[in-house]
Amino acid sequence: ANLKPFSTYETNIRGTYTLLDSINSNKKNIKSVLVASSDKVYGNYPKKYLPYKEDYKLKATYPYEVSKASCDMISKSFSGELFNLPIIITRFTNIFGPGQLNFSALIPDIIKTVILNKTFTPRGDGTAIRDFIYVKDIVSIYLLLSEKLYKNKKFSGEIFNAGTNKPITVKKVIERILIRNNKKKELKKILKLIKEKKTKGEISFQFMDCKKINKYFKWKPHYSFDKGIKETLNWYTKYLK
Repeated sequence: ANLKPFSTYETNIRGTYTLLDSINSNKKNIKSVLVASSDKVYGNYPKKYLPYKEDYKLKATYPYEVSKASCDMISKSFSGELFNLPIIITRFTNIFGPGQLNFSALIPDIIKTVILNKTFTPRGDGTAIRDFIYVKDIVSIYLLLSEKLYKNKKFSGEIFNAGTNKPITVKKVIERILIRNNKKKELKKILKLIKEKKTKGEISFQFMDCKKINKYFKWKPHYSFDKGIKETLNWYTKYLK
């Protein structure tokens, strides 16, 4: 996304207004729209201001962040009084789980390294802090929000953060996956590689306040990081072998 922003903007920005414009032309048949945004839209706040809250000003700067922030503004416009579409915007932390075939993402990348005995190439020094949420929890949120919006249009235009409220460093993620697979020698090599590696083009700290979705709907994640990783490893083991 950083090297080729054009395709990112085309997909996320043009894709959003094209789809919502089409929905607007058929609004009698559409009762509930959920927009998959991202925690990246908040941009880079100092750690002391974290966790991100839904009412924070968006400070996106990198192309992907800007494209997603633009999607949010477009979606808010379509949910407003001019078009009055039933739209909820969701901002999630890093999602992981079975079926994720983007091996440039951290967890699929490190799992592939473990299962296929490949060399892991770190992109940073491991100090970046993120929150990781299991895909089944995300599915439960989508089902919940779509039903609530379908039944009551008062939720239209609302924004909901969702995560586990348990941020973790990238280094810890790597450690927990490799130790679970008895790859202690490989872990030592990776930790040596990341020690002097500087992170470029990524935000250092990202995790969100998720009180709003709990306050509105009593939602909480059901999967711990370790439980989610266990299911994820089982899936990738079958898929990659």
